[in-house]
Amino acid sequence: MHCELVVPGLFAAAAATRAPALELLLARGRGRGGESQRLEGWLSEAFSLGEEPLAAGALTVADAGEAFWARADPVHLRLMRDRLILVPAAAFSISAAEASTLCEALDRHFPALSFHPVQAGRWCLRLPSAMNFSSENPIDLAGREVALAMPEAGHPLVNEAQMLLHAQPLNEAREARGEPPVNSLWLWGAGRAPQVPPSPWQSVSADDPLVLGLARAAGTRYRPLPPSAAAWLERAPGEGRHLIVLDALRAPLALSQHAEGCAMLEALERDWFAPLLGALREGRVGMVSVHVPDGGERASFETIRGDLRRFWRRPRSLEHYA
Repeated sequence: MHCELVVPGLFAAAAATRAPALELLLARGRGRGGESQRLEGWLSEAFSLGEEPLAAGALTVADAGEAFWARADPVHLRLMRDRLILVPAAAFSISAAEASTLCEALDRHFPALSFHPVQAGRWCLRLPSAMNFSSENPIDLAGREVALAMPEAGHPLVNEAQMLLHAQPLNEAREARGEPPVNSLWLWGAGRAPQVPPSPWQSVSADDPLVLGLARAAGTRYRPLPPSAAAWLERAPGEGRHLIVLDALRAPLALSQHAEGCAMLEALERDWFAPLLGALREGRVGMVSVHVPDGGERASFETIRGDLRRFWRRPRSLEHYA
């Protein structure tokens, strides 16, 4: 069994945090470089989608058909003097009930459109025709000025949605509780569902419905990310390659939340890296790969059981790879 982990933001989140199991896997394995890129770019290459922009909306919904879709993720725009700063839904709490209420209000206001809250913080929008929106996930724009980041075609729709969201009692209640109101949408990843060739993996596990949608389109077995490698190993078949996307570091990294990033890295070490190192030592797993899309010269590492005997390759802190 070959277990492949994709961990965006791994090295950037490594300051002052040790991860002994992960450090050993990286030190003893074989590394190779690559072009530094966002997770969506890595996925496009890994699933052989070519040069077309990633149709994130159509891939996120379960049955996109031939319609045009976009992601319409809820965000909070914070006014900082004369600038608007984007805060993605991953950085604040929004419930499934709140997401449904807001999407229903948007549907009533825009009868030609259809909003679908696939997850509380990940919404999709069915469009009547092709439209040009951003290609960037709002997580990667967290904390940045965004007034000029969206193509002009998106502004009229977004401006009208902002006025509607501003008047929602739900947002007034959120503000009264001291929570950021959902006062805008970030439209990105528009297009029709692409043809996805068969993938090299026997299974794909992830929290992000976009990743699961790519697996679904490729005809690959997929399931939500389990809480730990131990839980994953209980159900994983014993043969073939298996992809696991661990993207929990993206939001803390983008928002420069160093304490949260360190805590998340510690959780990944405890729940994923250490158990998989143990499984590799025991022979339950034949190879563990760690892919870091934004790792640049140190983008991927592959480690087999025999590599663990290379004692002369001393583990180094993750800051060494940054």
